[in-house]
Parts: sequence; C-alpha cells; structure tokens
Amino acid sequence: MSYWWLIFGMMAITFVLRYSLFAWPDLSFPPLVRQGLHYVPTAVLTAIVVPGMLLPDGEHWALNLSNAYLLAGLATIAIAALTRHLLATIGGGLLVFFLLRWMMGQLPV
Repeated sequence: MSYWWLIFGMMAITFVLRYSLFAWPDLSFPPLVRQGLHYVPTAVLTAIVVPGMLLPDGEHWALNLSNAYLLAGLATIAIAALTRHLLATIGGGLLVFFLLRWMMGQLPV
C-alpha cells in the first residue's frame, strides 16, 4: 500500500510544479536560476547514460577494451563533438555500438 502513496505523492508534486507555470504565467526566475536551468538536460542525460557505459551489467565496473558500451559511448561523444549534428550522432553511435558488439562476438544470434 505504501507504493501507492509514493506514486500518488510523486504525481501530485509533478502536477503542482507543472501547473504552477500555467497558473502564474508572469512568473519569472532570477538570472542565476535561469542560468542553472540551462545545465539540467545535460546533467540528467549524463546521469542516465554514464552508469550504463561504466556498469553494463549493473553491478561491476567494466573499464576495459571489451566493454562495447564504453567504447561506443566515447565514439559517440567524439562524433557529437565533430559533427554537431543530432542524427549523425545517434546513427553513428548506434553503428559503432553494433559493429563493436559484432566484432567482439557479443551479439545474440
């Protein structure tokens, strides 16, 4: 039963935060808060992606050359830095990842 209270609480907090922007349209944030909000997408994406690259099984660190997740992630970062093109980054990263998995014999057939 406590899970339902947790879900309801998260739902209520999310609703109040998002509704507040519609309820008070003239609400403006101080410049320091606005500047900090620019870093939120990068921080969230990093928090989601980096554990998958460094802990592919979810338990053990894999900082070696047989970790296709880490190598493909680094290649994707390089592609993004060089091209600054979202589609090229996604396609190139996926291509590198699957080629690495294929070359390492890690693809389930």
